[in-house]
Amino acid sequence: MTQFPSARTVIVTGAVSPRGIGRFTVDHLAAQGWNIGVIDLDDAASKALAAELAEKHGVQAAGAGADIGDETSVRAAIDELEAALPQIVALANIAGVSSPVPYLELDAAEWDRVLNINLNGVHYATRRVAETMVRNRIGRIVNISSISAQRGGGTFSKTPYSVAKAGVIGLTRAVARELGPYDITVNAIAPGPIDTDIMGGTLSPDRKDELAADLLTNRIGSPLDIAAAIAFLISEDTGFITGQTLNVDGGLYMH
Repeated sequence: MTQFPSARTVIVTGAVSPRGIGRFTVDHLAAQGWNIGVIDLDDAASKALAAELAEKHGVQAAGAGADIGDETSVRAAIDELEAALPQIVALANIAGVSSPVPYLELDAAEWDRVLNINLNGVHYATRRVAETMVRNRIGRIVNISSISAQRGGGTFSKTPYSVAKAGVIGLTRAVARELGPYDITVNAIAPGPIDTDIMGGTLSPDRKDELAADLLTNRIGSPLDIAAAIAFLISEDTGFITGQTLNVDGGLYMH
């Protein structure tokens, strides 16, 4: 079993939104001793969050702004973070956008926007981080898909979102196959209904109850539920799990 270095860094994309999965994830991982690289669209906000994490948890943290749908921007941000932090051991691709536009009202610009951020952006960050992980022969990559990919929508977001998130599962499996020989694992998480702004804003109690009625649990998910799953999949002890999609969905989809 390949061991992690004593000082290890995880890069997290889409970490700044106060109620988002990324924000809960960086806090959860920093509490576990991970050094944190924050990537979000707003450079100043990314750096401010990094400073907050370093102060709160006593870890090293750095932030860099990037347009996740632009490969040059993503590579530059990761270059900046790598220069400032200990060895990159893990990547959590969380940045994403919702898209509630019905298919018959969909135009090319919306299709391209959603696919570029939700699928291409995952590839851009993964491709750059893979260079470092291959060189060091250790790595953990976790991508956020969605139950929408498996059920063909049925969530707040519709077709291009489902297509992009299905693409994330395919990307996860293919990259897991190619990077496995370098002791790099690549897995996806498919969240069910999670109380974040990507669901269309803060959910009312009635809407939460309505969503929970389809679940086997008595509640919808919280961002911390996903953060905990990410923490599990990037841990040193999960090196035999790769190419998988972990559903964190309250039992909504069984396959």
